Amino acid sequence: MKSLRVVLLAVLLAAGFYYLSNVRRPAPAPAEPEPASWTGSARLKITEAAAPQSFDSEEQTNITVYRKVLPAVVNITSRAVTFDFFYGEVPEQGQGSGFVLDRQGRILTNYHVVAGAQQLEVTLSNRSKYPARVVGVDRSHDLAVIQITAPGLTPATLGDSKSLVVGQKVFAIGNPFGLNGTMTRGIISSIRSVRGPESYIDEAIQTDAAINPGNSGGPLLNSRGEVIGINTMIVGTAGQNSGVGFAVPINTAKAVLDDLVTLGRVRRPALGIRSLPIGPEAAQRMGLAADSGVLIVQLVPGGAAERAGLRAGNQRVYIGNTPIMLGGDLIVAIDGDPVADASDIARVMNRHRAGDTVRVTLYRGKQKMEINVTLGELREQT
Repeated sequence: MKSLRVVLLAVLLAAGFYYLSNVRRPAPAPAEPEPASWTGSARLKITEAAAPQSFDSEEQTNITVYRKVLPAVVNITSRAVTFDFFYGEVPEQGQGSGFVLDRQGRILTNYHVVAGAQQLEVTLSNRSKYPARVVGVDRSHDLAVIQITAPGLTPATLGDSKSLVVGQKVFAIGNPFGLNGTMTRGIISSIRSVRGPESYIDEAIQTDAAINPGNSGGPLLNSRGEVIGINTMIVGTAGQNSGVGFAVPINTAKAVLDDLVTLGRVRRPALGIRSLPIGPEAAQRMGLAADSGVLIVQLVPGGAAERAGLRAGNQRVYIGNTPIMLGGDLIVAIDGDPVADASDIARVMNRHRAGDTVRVTLYRGKQKMEINVTLGELREQT
């Protein structure tokens, strides 16, 4: 009996110890929170500019040109209907750019932007849309004038493309891929003659400013925001920019604008001669007074040169089996620009229209002369 009491007492003591050490143990205090990482709830500290943003001189030029010219740049949408193999109507839509010439709503663009269009729509920089009609086209230089009726138009300022130099900074504003009001920047890469599918552009402005589909007809600008060219052609894969784009010189366009607006076509000027290019070797062999120029071998009857008193050759000689007439006037310059071949004459003609007067410098025998010639129309020669 005594031993049983001892056992029970031991059991009670063990149970009490277990209860006090486990069941009644106070709950552990919550762990101290770890410092919050950058993804936690700690406040973010950022560094802000101490003053309003400023622009360097180059950025300011970009901004000034863009703000000045953008109101004059338009988006042109052309629509036409063609027919498929089963004579079903297939609507077609094209896009290009242009720029406002005057407050009467005349707009200059490329001929290929409006060619074949049955409906034209112009979207201004403020998103207003207006129907347009074609006023005149010059396919050979890829130029066209269209017109809208709209209030508050802002004309572009036309510059001078005569004295452009390679390396000069240029800007293009247009609507590439339909993205209105896009500006790109580059330099004049070269000035060269280029031939398009239906046009020939003398002294075209080559640029590395990004020009893409939709830029056609938009302005190429100098750093003063003056139009020096009309973006017209790109060289690249699948018709996209590869750093080689071309623009029609604005002086070429200015020479025909009056005709396009008043006549709807261009009175292409002509000197009215058939000529032979002369180099130093030929000049020495013929005993001419200058080392180079173009020798007049024939005058177009009733043409500009004949009316002005220029003289053609009167001595028949043969070059191979080809007869030519020697003894005519040797033209060495027109308006002070040296002339060495027919392309030089064509370059001068591109700056003029029929009815303009040019100053022709020539040698008649050993006598140097200057004669004013009023240009005729090209169809006189054809």
